[in-house]
Amino acid sequence: QVQLMESGGGLVQPGDSLRLSCAASGRILTVSGMGWYRQAPGKERVLVASITSGGNTNYADSVKDRFTISRDNAKNSQYLEMNSLKPEDTAVYYCYAEVGDIGPGKIQYSRYWGQGTQVTVSS
Repeated sequence: QVQLMESGGGLVQPGDSLRLSCAASGRILTVSGMGWYRQAPGKERVLVASITSGGNTNYADSVKDRFTISRDNAKNSQYLEMNSLKPEDTAVYYCYAEVGDIGPGKIQYSRYWGQGTQVTVSS
C-alpha cells in the first residue's frame, strides 16, 4: 500500500506565507504526476497546482504568481510554497500522487491522496 503524509497547514494572517509538504511512502516503483487540490467549506474540491515527473507545472489562475509547486523525486515528496495568502485561500488542502507499480506487462499507475491539511487565512 501507499501512504501520503501531509504537513505544514495552519492559521496565518493575510499576506503571510506557508509551505505545505507531502511525502509518499510504501510500495512505490515510480511516481508520475503529483499535485494539490483544495476544498473550501460548501464548495467542490478544485485543482490548485500540479507537477509532472519532468518538472512541468500547472497552476489555477487564482494562485498563479503566488504559489509554487516543487518536488524531490529522490524522496517521493512534493511541496507547495504559498505566498501573499488571502482569506479566499482558506481551505483543506489535499495532495495526490500517481504511483506506479508492476502490472501485467507494464507499469500500472494509481492515484493516492493525502489526509488533508487545514489552511486558514484570517486577520
